[in-house]
Amino acid sequence: MLGGGSNLVIADEGIDGLVLQMGARGVELVADGAATLVQARAGEPWDEVVAATVARGLAGLECLSGIPGSVGGTPIQNVGAYGQEVSNTLEAVAVFDRQTGRPAVLSAAECRFGYRMSRFKRDDANRFIVCDVTFRLRPGPPTVTYPDVVAHLERAGVASPDVAAVREAVLAIRRRKGMVLDAADPDTRSVGSFFMNPVVSARDHARLTSAAGPAPSFALPGGDVKVPAAWLIEHAGFPRGFASGPVGLSSKHPLAIVNRGGASARDVLALAVRIKQQVADTFGVRLRPEPVFAGFDGDDRDVRYLCEA
Repeated sequence: MLGGGSNLVIADEGIDGLVLQMGARGVELVADGAATLVQARAGEPWDEVVAATVARGLAGLECLSGIPGSVGGTPIQNVGAYGQEVSNTLEAVAVFDRQTGRPAVLSAAECRFGYRMSRFKRDDANRFIVCDVTFRLRPGPPTVTYPDVVAHLERAGVASPDVAAVREAVLAIRRRKGMVLDAADPDTRSVGSFFMNPVVSARDHARLTSAAGPAPSFALPGGDVKVPAAWLIEHAGFPRGFASGPVGLSSKHPLAIVNRGGASARDVLALAVRIKQQVADTFGVRLRPEPVFAGFDGDDRDVRYLCEA
């Protein structure tokens, strides 16, 4: 079941089977007290939904601006960026249950969200087809917690940003990193961020800092620390613009593995494996991939290694 295909690595041999692309479109906004319920069909382009909510002054999705793909993919990945995740405001997901052959509606709690994770991607992979997603949004101040966003707004002299200002800030930051689709920019020929930011213990973070200098971090409830995968990749010897034949890293952001021209899926996997191995050898941290791998044999060595914890 295909959405926008923006977070997908397809095997060079293709997929031996039926592929359906979700084409259901439409967005409905319904007042519910002080909140607004936003129900979007799974085939709706994600950024158009974000733009529509921001235009109405609704807060909750503004930091998720500029992310390619469709609505149906957002709960599967628990899409997040710049201090927000869809799970923060998601109310319900309407699905078709392939196991029972019946439609169902799942609450946010039933989706079992985690960092870039949900039951759709983990426990019940391939069981559900997402049909539409409902968010509960409210007018109010935007989320301004991520350092990049804070710094951008400060440089622009915006002391009291609204959701529109934060959306524009996020779009500008993403463009600067080559993370907004642009046919004229070769750095955008990627699946976006290839690796998730790893979560480590406070002790492991102190070890990273002592080994390679101050490691940037984001403290999490419970004492764990999220470390930028981009920092680990660069400090393991893979700078921005690193090239390996037809593949390489974006010149704007080391998290994006780009097709420099004529690259195969196997070329992409080979570089990803090399990066993961070098980060593990250097820091003792095992990166996990963000994209979905389709059409590969279940025993594919590269895919299995990339997905190992």
